[in-house]
Amino acid sequence: MTKTYQIEVDCANCAEKMQEAAKKTEGVADATVSFMTQKMKVEFTEGADIKNVMKEVLKACRKVEPDCEIAL
Repeated sequence: MTKTYQIEVDCANCAEKMQEAAKKTEGVADATVSFMTQKMKVEFTEGADIKNVMKEVLKACRKVEPDCEIAL
């Protein structure tokens, strides 16, 4: 399953780092973060608990940019 989320990201470099952090999160098969559109597209592994996975993705993104927000 793939879902798209609104995300607050300050620069293209941070978007790249958040994308890599999201990809490393358990339950995420793939992720893309676009600074231009302020959107994050996440492909989840089969059987993943999407709500819990996105909480972990948000934690990972906040390590890159502490004020990061993802509209969950």
